[in-house]
Amino acid sequence: MPTPLPTIDMAAMPAQPSYVQVIDPVAGEAIVPLPPGGVITLGRAPSNDVVLHDERASRFHAEIRSGDAGWIVRDLQSRNGTLVNGEGIAADQPLSAGDVVRIGNVHVVFGTGDLPTGAVTAVGASGAATAEMSAEASEWQASITHRRARSRLLEAIQESAPSAPRVGQAAAELCRLAFSLSAAEDIRGIARLALDSALKGTAAGRGLVLLPIALSDYDAGAVTVDMLSVVSAAPDPWAGPLPAAAAGSVLAGDEAMIAGGDGHGSHSSFTAPIRSRGRPVGAMHLEAGEGHEATPDDLEFVMAVCDALGVAIDNLAAREALSTRLATAADENERLRRRLGDEGRMVGESPALLGIVGQVERVATTKATVLVRGESGAGKELIARAIHDSSDRRGGPFVCLNCAALSETLLESELFGHEKGAFTGATERKIGKFEAAHKGTLMLDEIGEMSPAIQAKFLRVLEGHPFERVGGSGRVQVDVRVVAATNRDLEKAVTAGQFRRDLYFRLKVVEIMVPPLRRRPKDIEPLALHFLARFASETGRKIRGFTPEAIEAMQAYHWPGNIRELRNVIERAVVLSQEDMIDAHELSLSHLASPGDSHTGRSPLAGPFTPMTIEEMERRHVLATLEAVGGNKTKAATILGIERSTLDRKLAKWAKV
Repeated sequence: MPTPLPTIDMAAMPAQPSYVQVIDPVAGEAIVPLPPGGVITLGRAPSNDVVLHDERASRFHAEIRSGDAGWIVRDLQSRNGTLVNGEGIAADQPLSAGDVVRIGNVHVVFGTGDLPTGAVTAVGASGAATAEMSAEASEWQASITHRRARSRLLEAIQESAPSAPRVGQAAAELCRLAFSLSAAEDIRGIARLALDSALKGTAAGRGLVLLPIALSDYDAGAVTVDMLSVVSAAPDPWAGPLPAAAAGSVLAGDEAMIAGGDGHGSHSSFTAPIRSRGRPVGAMHLEAGEGHEATPDDLEFVMAVCDALGVAIDNLAAREALSTRLATAADENERLRRRLGDEGRMVGESPALLGIVGQVERVATTKATVLVRGESGAGKELIARAIHDSSDRRGGPFVCLNCAALSETLLESELFGHEKGAFTGATERKIGKFEAAHKGTLMLDEIGEMSPAIQAKFLRVLEGHPFERVGGSGRVQVDVRVVAATNRDLEKAVTAGQFRRDLYFRLKVVEIMVPPLRRRPKDIEPLALHFLARFASETGRKIRGFTPEAIEAMQAYHWPGNIRELRNVIERAVVLSQEDMIDAHELSLSHLASPGDSHTGRSPLAGPFTPMTIEEMERRHVLATLEAVGGNKTKAATILGIERSTLDRKLAKWAKV
């Protein structure tokens, strides 16, 4: 058997005991008695006697120890230093009553003599609770025969000698407890397991565990006695008054203690703090059985059990927080998945759309490059995503890039990536869209805007060759399916030398033509109802549908912006409508001409036929255009498709006639 720790007789202690009053803005106030001839440490680490809740405190910041001439404070080579009465210290500094040790925003006041009235009461307890407990606390304080701040039992287990049977039994019980705690699912369950283990390993006849019931309370700051509840008692329900003084003392001092009996039926007891995240949040109180006395060895074992219980509380709180986050994330993922499914669904019932759906189903199962052609806003990206989602690459990434939005240099970097230092601003390596889309699909919108230099490099990648990042020499090989889209006349661009002929034929393996919305009138109403349901759900508006006049107006409109314009029109109407049915006047329809439509303003050919030369027809048309734009030559030249200087020459020539 190891030599029992000596029992400290409170009556034999010096007449002038010392203590420190810790004023922590985070944890509140606490009184820490100074053990005669001992030492206490202060710092952020949970293993300190006084745990400081300040980022400016070091893990092991300072210590207060008993010296030959009294108590001294010593800085432990901390990062931000230690102040005594506002002055920094470089060596051991003697302490006198009233001296203030400052570490960050934490003040530690040194005092001598009796502890302040009610000081052992839990920090932050209500005034009523302090008044009721002060007398009981003072009487109970006098019965304390032994105090410990940290258990040495676990250290002894690590050094366990075969000649120490008590240590071996304690180790076996603690291991069994650890496995049991890992399977418990609530606070009461782990408290009961810990209490049963403590009763089994000590001379206690009964005991109880005091803890806040809600796990959220463990993050609420300093825990007080009035926040505690009996979460477990054994072997029978707890009878008699609760050990409020004992619990308040261990919460305030963060140390375990043994208290002797009064000889009138009160048994000796031992109480230990239960720590969560380095601070006391509860207490385990046990009373020795009939004919037994609490021993320091018993207290060491109970402290080890409480430490294991604290770890289990932390794990349970983390598990509950993780479960909550996972449930929230799952709900969000499901919501996003439903929304993505709605956005990726092709809506309509026109023969043209049904034909496109059939093409998508057939081409998705192949590896062929697809060229999707149609006006802006007609749904080219939607078709590209449908091809991806229907293919065996649907588990891979779907990456989009608009080639018209970037300059030649930036487009090359976006497509193929760049190395650090490749150009000004390249502060780190960046992978391009081809690498990001590996094993997936890359959708390149406005492919007709790609410069000839990029077209050559792009063609090699399409042919299956590796490429190099901008500014690099390493060869990168990827497996990517390309879906290209454009609203330009690629054949005219090839003829004009603006688009490579070989790239044109490489892209046009499978071509899908997307007709504009004005040529798919049967799809207008289903699309409008689809967008109405979506935006009404997002905004919480109670809108049932469209009036017949609104449907008629949408059917008659030419939709120059195609599906994108329809979507924006419906969104605006849902947001601004004050009725449960959207009417025609709430649809914001533009007066722009559709791409490819003839000019609908004044025309030199209006009215009956008049014989004239082509030059005269040109003159009338130019002048009519100039008049339509209010004499703005720049706008007129843009509409006519000529340079401003050409327009000026024509006007000057006609002015001489």
